[in-house]
Amino acid sequence: MDTIILITILIVIVGLAFDFINGFHDIANAVATCISTRALKPRVAIMMAAVMNFLGAISFTGVAEGLTRNIVDPFSLHNGEFVVLCGLVAAVIWNLLTWVIGMPSSSSHALIGSIAGAAIASAGFTSLNYAGFGTIIIALIISPILGFTIGYLIYSAFKWIFRNRKRVKTNRHFRVAQIFTAAIQAYAHGTNDAQKTMGMITLALVASGLLKESAGVPFWVQFLCAASMAIGSSVGGFRIIKTVGTKIMRIEPVTGVAADVSSLSVIMTATLTHLPVSTTQVIDSSIMGVGTANHKKEVNWRTGKNMLVTWIITLPISACMAAVVYWLAAAIFL
Repeated sequence: MDTIILITILIVIVGLAFDFINGFHDIANAVATCISTRALKPRVAIMMAAVMNFLGAISFTGVAEGLTRNIVDPFSLHNGEFVVLCGLVAAVIWNLLTWVIGMPSSSSHALIGSIAGAAIASAGFTSLNYAGFGTIIIALIISPILGFTIGYLIYSAFKWIFRNRKRVKTNRHFRVAQIFTAAIQAYAHGTNDAQKTMGMITLALVASGLLKESAGVPFWVQFLCAASMAIGSSVGGFRIIKTVGTKIMRIEPVTGVAADVSSLSVIMTATLTHLPVSTTQVIDSSIMGVGTANHKKEVNWRTGKNMLVTWIITLPISACMAAVVYWLAAAIFL
């Protein structure tokens, strides 16, 4: 079998493995609020999220097409398909490590950092598309700030609108609404997160000469990535659900709906503008924004600090891991 074809097949396999892990790693964030308030039983919530995740992933390709162009130029990479493979392997390793400890890290940071790190190891810093890469980094930084701010504003509005109603009655109504917001949240997650791997597989196909750059994302790539993430979502990520649903703040139905509406609005806006964002960061920061609006002492800032540290270190560590993976693999196979 031709080496390029073999590497491309490996990229598809590892890419689908990344999406599977992303499914049970990140979908926990989308359903943690409705599980913690008992709006839905865990297994029901996760299966609902899996279906909505698939529908979201199969609906859009704009983020994937943007990633193909914005991180690196596939035609300037030496052994470009090998670079993508090493980047995906490093991202999978990082996601598994953070899942083991139950820390909601960013799969987006891991993937983008890993591809950049592998590209730099292969062809130096000039291999990066700095204009596009800078746009991605800005989106990753601004999106959690927006999530926090919008979460704060939405819950502040809820407090004013329902100020004369009993909390118990308010929560009873919002528990029903939370089922719908959690479903839309899972859909939004699929629209953005699954596309990142679609972009990486498409990048590898272009770099290997098996696909024209102007062709866009093939449907079979879109379908397989969507299905892989949906299957991963069905497995669930209960370690991370526990962290997001209980260790940031005590979530009630009304605060859960506010957090869901905030995060899904940011994620869907990013998808429609073809920008990749960290759904983990957006969802968690929205919860913290809601908690601050409710009563800032209710937020477990120690957990928030640990998450912030994980978010900050993910991109550089994953880039370094990918560079090491590339150097080791190149020494053995190239």
